[in-house]
Amino acid sequence: MKRLLERGAAALLCILAPLAHAGDLFTAIEPEPKSEFWLDSGFLTGHFNRDKDLNGANRGLGAEYRFGGTASAAVGRFYNSDRAWSSYAGVIWQPLAVGPVRLGAALAAFNGYPHMRDGGWFPAAVPTATVEYQRFGVNVGFVPSYKDRLYGGISVQLKLRLW
Repeated sequence: MKRLLERGAAALLCILAPLAHAGDLFTAIEPEPKSEFWLDSGFLTGHFNRDKDLNGANRGLGAEYRFGGTASAAVGRFYNSDRAWSSYAGVIWQPLAVGPVRLGAALAAFNGYPHMRDGGWFPAAVPTATVEYQRFGVNVGFVPSYKDRLYGGISVQLKLRLW
């Protein structure tokens, strides 16, 4: 578990480290209060290990409540890469942007992966980018691999703002 957190944090740092020298390319997002409710789909995942016969059509349903300019609470359920049902709950923290793309990480707990804690809950940090236009949006997560317990990939999630 500690190693999973370290890898997620390392990936996030690799993404964010260039920001220190990027000048005007990156902007800080204001953390002012907000109140937006988003309905999220499951995920489409392109896995790094294509030889494992993993499920990339991770159907499901989720919700996000953006309570600040930089943070949202997220919950959901989806059919995971190992063909088992998973749930998640956490926070999406995105303090930076490149143009319309918000950058940060989803810091969440997941369950349902049979090779990870026998399907029990575990924490994860998933570097995440988001693009939104009016009522529509897309979350893109870089899911790190963890031994032979979790298989990494790029996951895409569609979302619709209800209010």
